[in-house]
Order: sequence, then C-alpha cells, then structure tokens
Amino acid sequence: MSEERFFLYDDLEETETRFISFMGQNERFDLGIMKTNRFYGKSLVFDLQGGRFAIIGTDDLQTPGYLEDTFQLNEKNANELRGFLIEIINV
Repeated sequence: MSEERFFLYDDLEETETRFISFMGQNERFDLGIMKTNRFYGKSLVFDLQGGRFAIIGTDDLQTPGYLEDTFQLNEKNANELRGFLIEIINV
C-alpha cells in the first residue's frame, strides 16, 4: 500500500543550463549554471567534481568567504571562481 504524499510544490519550469569547464591557476573548475525564474534572479551553480551547489547572485559573490565556505576553496581559488562568475552570472 502506498502512503499519501503531501507536496509543498511540484512545479515544472523552463531553464537555461550551461556547462562550463575552465582551468584556473591551480585548479580545474567544472561547473553547471542553471538560470530559472525560481530563485529570484539568482543562478543555481553546481560544482560537478566537488558535488557542491549553491544559489548564487551578485550579492552572494560580494559576500566575503561565501564561495570559500560553499565550495570548500582556498582564498586564491575562490577569487578565481568569483571573477569568472561575475563575468557570466548576469549574461
């Protein structure tokens, strides 16, 4: 017998998803970036190698330590990722 499910939401939405790989000074980044209306203008950024993801907007990129904590990066690698995301996140 199956149990009854209570859905908070179950939406189907069109997205724009971009897969990007680039080599920084010390680390390779393999990313997926999903744009949708779901996150109030922010993008879902996922690190394909590290298995981490975050909903990121320009305000998050300006928050000290955000990328370091979210993607477990040192400051230098986080700054490379930050610079890259600033270029493409609002495209």
